[in-house]
Amino acid sequence: MQLTGRAESSVRPAVAADATVIARIQVVTWRTAYRSLLPAEVLDTWDDEAVTASWESAITAPPTPGHGVLVAREGEEAVGYLAYGPAELGAGEASSPEGPSSEIAAVVVEPRWGRRGHGSRLVAAAVDLLSATGTRRLQTWVATGDTVTASFLASAGWAADGWSRTLDAGSTAVHERRWHTLLGDPADGPHDPGHHHTHDEHPHDEATHDHQDGPA
Repeated sequence: MQLTGRAESSVRPAVAADATVIARIQVVTWRTAYRSLLPAEVLDTWDDEAVTASWESAITAPPTPGHGVLVAREGEEAVGYLAYGPAELGAGEASSPEGPSSEIAAVVVEPRWGRRGHGSRLVAAAVDLLSATGTRRLQTWVATGDTVTASFLASAGWAADGWSRTLDAGSTAVHERRWHTLLGDPADGPHDPGHHHTHDEHPHDEATHDHQDGPA
């Protein structure tokens, strides 16, 4: 099932056979984009087998029906992925009054396939899919040093919502801010933050946004 895009550039739900290439895209992109954010031991002591198995489990046996993985393709080649799941509330945080929330845990495009709109198509496909299941709010976490992703989200109608957290990544602490956007009710007509920016030249498609704790 193709969710969005033209024949040469498209997005579809991931299948078990994608796990190996998703794991490869993840490590290649982490080593390119996260060198300044993560300690060398996280990036260099990489267990391909374990990461692939984790992605295969996320694809074939998601923990809830609200979890999923999408794959961006150029022709028949997988070039990026997006993982999503139910939103996690902060300590003492109440549920959003806007309605059910989902969280984008990772959106990654391999650098050599950048500037072709794949990141925008992944987000647009997630918005379409989640809106149809009743999600009214999307959130995601962005490392404070990741200005490319922050700029992409701002251009697509997202905003930081005031929540922050710190992840323990071995010898380094990774500080993140939470961003969110409202999706609206599909019955009210198009209000789609994921479609606000679909230009192939957008710099977001050269970079990544990925939580450091693995697939959703």
